[in-house]
Amino acid sequence: MTTTIRLGLLRLVDSAPVIVAQARGLFAEHGVDAEISIEPSWSNLLDKLTYGILDAAVMLPPLTLAARAGLRGGKARLVVPLSLSQAGNAIAVDMATAAALTADQDADLGAPGRGLLEWIRALPRKPRFAVVHAFSTHNLLLRYWLAAGGIDPDQDIETVVIPPENVVDALEDGSITGFCAGAPWGQVAEQRGAGRVLLGTSAIWPFHPEKCLCVAESWAEASPDALLGMLRAVLRAQVICDDPAEAHAIAALLADTGGLNLPEAASFAALPGGHGRERIRFHAREAWFPARAHAAWFLGQMRRWGWLPADTDLDALAREVYRPDLLSPAVESERLYPVSELPA
Repeated sequence: MTTTIRLGLLRLVDSAPVIVAQARGLFAEHGVDAEISIEPSWSNLLDKLTYGILDAAVMLPPLTLAARAGLRGGKARLVVPLSLSQAGNAIAVDMATAAALTADQDADLGAPGRGLLEWIRALPRKPRFAVVHAFSTHNLLLRYWLAAGGIDPDQDIETVVIPPENVVDALEDGSITGFCAGAPWGQVAEQRGAGRVLLGTSAIWPFHPEKCLCVAESWAEASPDALLGMLRAVLRAQVICDDPAEAHAIAALLADTGGLNLPEAASFAALPGGHGRERIRFHAREAWFPARAHAAWFLGQMRRWGWLPADTDLDALAREVYRPDLLSPAVESERLYPVSELPA
């Protein structure tokens, strides 16, 4: 019996496992008919998932946690049974800013130091940086990086939200000074001469968790077989996406004009086997595992910036959202681990 699953995502390289699972027939092998919906923004994607228009989505972990905590209105009972990718984001700035920041050095700015702080405070107005959503890995990592250099992200810069596929246009037309966004958009900014990548976000947190697969808790409870089939298919696709020998084929698949229509060369650069300095990991070193320690870090940063009340039980919230128990049957089926040996 085949079950139809409505699965949403954005135009990003780390959506690759879902695209590969569809193109290689992995969903079909596991009794799933995946109807893939390409959405224009994270807010649009979350709203459709929350209201049952979608069954599953490639999602930002902090946004999932924020929705469950009620930071976007009523509490949305969403869960994360699978981590989808690690790393892959870039902090990029326009060419004039890049020249000013690297005038005395050609080194990577993994640690912002006093040079960035002095540059910001010498400007006639605050520089404007775009992130893809307020509750995003990108915003939290950008804030962490800036704060490490003595910069107050709430006082010293202006932050705006722009969907990832639009950040390069905004950089090019001068609407923003810089952005933090996922692949391929940092590479695209460089290829178009709109800006320069200062650093990949792995310089801030090596191979940090990035996207996850998110579903409504009610759907997971009502459709265990469909959930199992989807997870098994995506787990297998993650293995394929981590194979450097597959990088050219996957980049071509992501460039399909009938699908994500991503720039092929920039997508290839971000894949394992690509030439980019910030590459995505999909499967190796348990990249697929929804580790509650990762959720706890996101929640701790959200509390740090005053988005969560000080008395929020972060451990309880992490356990509500990150559900490795839902993943266990798929992991066993794919012979990754026995349940008793799943990572803690």
